[in-house]
Amino acid sequence: MTKAKLGVDKNLQNVVGDLEQTVVNSHHAQQIQQDSNDRRHQDALNHDKTEDRDPSHS
Repeated sequence: MTKAKLGVDKNLQNVVGDLEQTVVNSHHAQQIQQDSNDRRHQDALNHDKTEDRDPSHS
């Protein structure tokens, strides 16, 4: 993992990096969008703290 410079938002650095990519065609644009969706989905899974609230499984 890279460390963000002082005063620079790491999330914004990533967004800028994504925006700097030159899209070649619609397929490439879709691939870039899917990469972003996959990262967002994985992040949601990593932060999912839901628990089974049915005590009958214990």
